[in-house]
Amino acid sequence: MLPRSILSVASLLTHVLAIPACFLVSVFIYRSSWTVAYLDMGVGRLTLNTLMLMCIIIGILCASRIPMVACRKYLHLKWVHYVLWSLAEIVLMALFMGLYMALMYKNTELAVGSIYYFPNVGKCMSLLLTTILMPYLFFNALFSNFRDTTNPAQEENLVRFQDATQRLKLVISAEAILYIKADENYVSICYLDGERLKEYSLRNTMRAIEPLMQRAGIVRCQRSYFVNPRHVTVLRKDKEGAIVAELDAAPQRPIPVSPKYYDALNQLL
Repeated sequence: MLPRSILSVASLLTHVLAIPACFLVSVFIYRSSWTVAYLDMGVGRLTLNTLMLMCIIIGILCASRIPMVACRKYLHLKWVHYVLWSLAEIVLMALFMGLYMALMYKNTELAVGSIYYFPNVGKCMSLLLTTILMPYLFFNALFSNFRDTTNPAQEENLVRFQDATQRLKLVISAEAILYIKADENYVSICYLDGERLKEYSLRNTMRAIEPLMQRAGIVRCQRSYFVNPRHVTVLRKDKEGAIVAELDAAPQRPIPVSPKYYDALNQLL
């Protein structure tokens, strides 16, 4: 999985500010002959064109990265997805930069071939690969290394629920889970989101998720129920003599406990 630090606000600001800055520095400091010739257009437009292309880079990065960071709680990206996303950003930059340069060349007296769109897209792609590809790799490598220092204990405490087809559907902290109950071909996960109670219906079986629950410290208390001992306040008998577990998150009806699982649950309290 992709380290969550790459989808952090710090990573967003770094990409939006530092990568365009690297582009600007590369053009004005290194001043490669073909870059200067292409952007100058023979009429002294190097500064104007460079600044405009930098604004296009900033715009594409903002349009791409802000939604990515805003939705990071719901995105479960793998490295391959992120790499494809980053490549798509560079391609979009080249497309818009090529359009700008084609329009600018149209107003000059240079060779007719320079006004065509796709040749300019190719030149802009070459320009991007020589100026911002290395910063892309550097900053992503930098933020990926923050994974072990941000909060490894919290990362280990996350429970990743997959459906029957092994697709990741829900990632929550083990402490937030109250109980899980069977519901025909689904399991219903009751958990806390801040102070609010929520339920999520997952297409899977109790037997399939049992190893995951054991690793998270959530135990079976009845054939159709798992319960989180962290939230059990008391075990008692109801009016009919059945054993139930009361939870600390009100309002919640008591969870049934089978005699078979009573002793094991009681020892955890």
